[in-house]
Amino acid sequence: MDLKLEGRTVLVTGGTRGIGRAIVDGFVAEGANVGFCARTVSEVEATEQAISTDTVDVVGTALDMGDPAAINAWVADSAGHFGGIDVIVSNVSALAIPDTDENWEASLRVDLMGTVRLVKAAMPFLENSDAPSIVAISSVSGREADFASGPYGTAKSAIIAYIQGLALQLAVKGIRANTVSPGNTYFPGGVWESIERDNPELFEYAMGLNPTGRMAAPVEIAAGVVFLASPVSSFTTGTNLVIDGALTRGIQF
Repeated sequence: MDLKLEGRTVLVTGGTRGIGRAIVDGFVAEGANVGFCARTVSEVEATEQAISTDTVDVVGTALDMGDPAAINAWVADSAGHFGGIDVIVSNVSALAIPDTDENWEASLRVDLMGTVRLVKAAMPFLENSDAPSIVAISSVSGREADFASGPYGTAKSAIIAYIQGLALQLAVKGIRANTVSPGNTYFPGGVWESIERDNPELFEYAMGLNPTGRMAAPVEIAAGVVFLASPVSSFTTGTNLVIDGALTRGIQF
């Protein structure tokens, strides 16, 4: 299926590893130009070098999504470089799970306000696109109570509420806004690999909750993100797409 993304411009936060990297790869495979960011300079440079092709323009930038000025500068510079912005994907997370004051602050600053500030910075450019789309990555922990309830889960719940409100407010402008809520996703260097190593009891418990008997691969989450962001999904807005292998039990209405 042609997702009609060729030649369009996409910005992705947290694009060097895991789900974010798979999202970047997915858009590049569809012929989109991609600007991505992450905090570590070496990882940004390595990712840009690995992904760059002769047919699409891929630009990586090192920045902290908890820094409002850095977000504004990145979005403006990207729009200038690419000649506009069609899609933004807010993926980055502080992954601050334990219930501490520092983690509450980090989750709200990076996960929630990082998304809000990205949207606000990109809005003037999205308004000039003929197929504008916003996708934010939430989590099944934002949909139901689990071990990550607290700073992380609360911020993820807030992202769903924020994006759904945006969908209603921006529909008149033709700007779509959706969330994707992944279930447990395993990849090298990810949170579940560290839990498998450091807390095998929790890892075994989590695996037992997955009816498929496994966790997701990042590419399986990215496929939903890329489709949802694409012009082919033109009448989908205000949706929270759960990709979790039937992990969650609540019924969505």
